[in-house]
Order: sequence, then structure tokens, then C-alpha cells
Amino acid sequence: MVKAAISNYRKAVDEGLLLKLPFTTIFEYLQLLQMVATSMNCLGHRGMFYLAAAVSDFYVPWESIAKHKIESAGGPLNMQLSQVPKMLFILRNHWAPSAFCVSFKLETDPNILLQKAEMAMKKYGMNVVVANELANYKDVVVMVTSSGRTTVSRKSKEDDVEEQLTDLLVKMHSVHITRPNSEDHKAG
Repeated sequence: MVKAAISNYRKAVDEGLLLKLPFTTIFEYLQLLQMVATSMNCLGHRGMFYLAAAVSDFYVPWESIAKHKIESAGGPLNMQLSQVPKMLFILRNHWAPSAFCVSFKLETDPNILLQKAEMAMKKYGMNVVVANELANYKDVVVMVTSSGRTTVSRKSKEDDVEEQLTDLLVKMHSVHITRPNSEDHKAG
């Protein structure tokens, strides 16, 4: 199964069907996201964003990064972090408003997971928010859309939940392509 997955991945990359962009910092991620999104805007409904990156909620601003070694003799270190800007709304409303957008919501508390996923879907205009719990993220996910929830579970220990999830997302994207203007999100 792993061999087939790697083969399919390489084939998709070779055929130009999948663009995987590595990044290290939040600055690189946001810059790449804007560059790719504005470039893909011309694809309209055919474009798809699968935003599975686990981006931190906080970061150290450039101006706060030490230029030299931090001396331990100075006592305890206090650091103030800034919130990472929420760019999903801008992606959905400005950079690529017609694209099919999938984001992910990972939580440790199952009691707030679906509520947060639904809130993210509405707030940012995502087509799908894939909700998963840290404790069982390899076994089950819930796809949250404007029309409801779909639970996707691993069929057996040998299967991956990702394959079923991807199959469903491909079908949803195909429907999205055939219904222009149904889910465009343009800033008002």
C-alpha cells in the first residue's frame, strides 16, 4: 500500500497535478500561499487548495528575534509571541475566490472540535473543513460542509483514512467545477 501511495504521489507531481511546497517559517508559508493563490486565481473553479499544513498559532516577530546569542546570566527569559495572521479569509475572498478550499482543524478536546470546525467554515468561507482529533487523527475525520457533516473512518488497520478522504474531496471538487458561481466568495 505504501509503495502504491508513493508511486501515485510521484506520478501526480510528474504530471503537474500536485504542487507540494516545503517551508520552514511562518513568513515563508504566508508568502508562498499568497504567491500560489494569486497565480492560481486564473484557474477559477478548477483550482483547489488542500491546506493541511499545521501552522502555529503564534510566532516570534522579526524585530524580536535576537541578533546575537542570548546570555543566560541575565536571568529568566521572557518572550512575547504574536498571533499568526488568519489568511484563510483573504485567500477565499481576495486571492482565489472561486477555488475549492479545504482546511483542517485539529483539536485535543472532542467537545469543541466540531463547533470550531463549523465556525472556521463559516468565518473563512471554506468549502470543507476536515475536523480531526489528535488522539485518533489516523482513524477518523469529520468533513464539515455547508450542507452537513460526513464522518470518514478507516475501514481496517491496513487502510488509510486519507485515501477515502481524498476520494470524497475529489468528488466534491468535481461538483464544484460543474456549478460555477455556486460557492464563490468575493469580498463585499
